[in-house]
Amino acid sequence: MAAAPAPPSAPPKPTWMPGAKEDPPFPWLRPTIRIRLTLLYGGMFLIAGILLLSIIYLLAAQALNVGSELPFKVVEGRVSSSMCNIPNGTTLPASELNSALSDCVNQQRQHALDTLLSRSLMALLGLAIIAFAFGYAMAGRVLSPLGRITRTARRVAGTDLSRRIELDGPDDELKELSDTFDEMLDRLERAFTAQQRFVGNASHELRTPLAINRTLLEVHLSDPGAPVELQQLGKTLLATNERSEQLVEGLLLLARSDNQIVERKPVDLAEVASQALDQARSEADEKGVEIRGERKEAVVQGNGVLLERIALNLVQNAIRYNVREDGWVEVHTEAQHGQAVLVVANTGPVVPGYEIDNLFEPFRRLRTERTGSDKGVGLGLSIARSVARAHGGRITAVPREGGGLVMRVTLPI
Repeated sequence: MAAAPAPPSAPPKPTWMPGAKEDPPFPWLRPTIRIRLTLLYGGMFLIAGILLLSIIYLLAAQALNVGSELPFKVVEGRVSSSMCNIPNGTTLPASELNSALSDCVNQQRQHALDTLLSRSLMALLGLAIIAFAFGYAMAGRVLSPLGRITRTARRVAGTDLSRRIELDGPDDELKELSDTFDEMLDRLERAFTAQQRFVGNASHELRTPLAINRTLLEVHLSDPGAPVELQQLGKTLLATNERSEQLVEGLLLLARSDNQIVERKPVDLAEVASQALDQARSEADEKGVEIRGERKEAVVQGNGVLLERIALNLVQNAIRYNVREDGWVEVHTEAQHGQAVLVVANTGPVVPGYEIDNLFEPFRRLRTERTGSDKGVGLGLSIARSVARAHGGRITAVPREGGGLVMRVTLPI
């Protein structure tokens, strides 16, 4: 009987991974930042030392030349000097004459040394200024890739993820940091692209069945011969379907508004607030809520639809969470201190200060954590905060004395 064939041997493991960099044969020869800075500043100190020694040598040579000149003259057997204290025309003993000459030479030497010291200090000061200026320029040149990385990071945070650093130069730590940052941006861009694709697909898949359900329910409710129980059930299902549509739209808007606004146009917050009030006025009339306030011109750069969503969500929230009698909602817009401000204040139940932050979380309301009321799906303030952040602004809420809230949206002009 023939022997069974031997199992195939496992394929060899790959010795190279995509994206992996091979180690250089001599890693200690790699032009790292430490080596470059060492060579740069060592060379600067060497050049500065050579210049300083050269200047000191020239000054010393000049001082020696001046100091070697005799400060006195022998005139017809007598000593004469205009610099030293030697009496002219008098005959001195040898000891006194030698002492006077020695003092004169020492005085001349001290004068030369003082001149050398003062000029050396001036030369040192000049070299220090030149060294600091040259070092500042060289440090800026060495650290310029860090500035480029920082500017690219700011552009990425302010616009989109398609920008890259693509740093050229030696294979040092800064080049490695730049390449790592570019790889991270690649992964983030792929992740955000996948998220946007998922949001688009989810919106289509969720909207289609909800639209079909709404159409079928409206058709059945339009039948005059339908039983009363069936019509009541249809109205309930239609309200539930409408609530689901609002939830889907809110989730999609929340997902999209977390990104920065790339295309911006001039938008007047006063006009945006007026449009939101027109949409919510019928609901306010039904609940007996008075709408008031003064809306002044405040133009910002942004997306008008999303900014209108901020105002509408805040106004609807202020109307729905209000008192039963003599309730009101105030909407103000104005420009102050380089910012456009939208303020929505309302009467309503007393809101504890420690619960303010929870109001901006998705699906959270006052003293409740999940949806279950007819006041909304719990995404209004979350969407407003996301849209404000996408426009570079912020939204804050403070409890109003006597009940209710004061919502304040600030956007850069």
